[in-house]
Amino acid sequence: MTNQVFSDVVREFKGDPSELIPVLQRVQAADGYLSSDSLTRISRWLRISENEIYGVATFFAQFRFTQPGEHIIKVCLGTACHVKGGEQILEVLKRRLDVQPGRATADGKYQLERVACLGCCALAPVLSIDEKVYGETSVLRVHQMIEERENRENA
Repeated sequence: MTNQVFSDVVREFKGDPSELIPVLQRVQAADGYLSSDSLTRISRWLRISENEIYGVATFFAQFRFTQPGEHIIKVCLGTACHVKGGEQILEVLKRRLDVQPGRATADGKYQLERVACLGCCALAPVLSIDEKVYGETSVLRVHQMIEERENRENA
């Protein structure tokens, strides 16, 4: 994050330590994640130790500390999806993309996430790629989705 971007992000705040969470949210919205450089800048600006900031940020699931992938794949593991094969779908994606949940692939193309519910229980098992939801998925369909995306991007 450049000095100018950081200045633009925090412009509407007073620099009070009580503003930590909204500042973290805005910085993450600008960069996509909270880098160590961002945490250092926030620490100096709000006069809070980096350890305290990290402690607060790790408490909330919304904050991430690694750059997100270009495409976010969320696999639902709620009750209905779990019963109908959500874990198998997750395992296939982990192997196919060579990535663990919460991480991005080595090329930065995909990020894999486990989620508790996507709100489409009647369509279980469900996953989403970016904001598009895919219901009644199967292991075969997951392979097809990834191949189709790769073919489109390589065309």
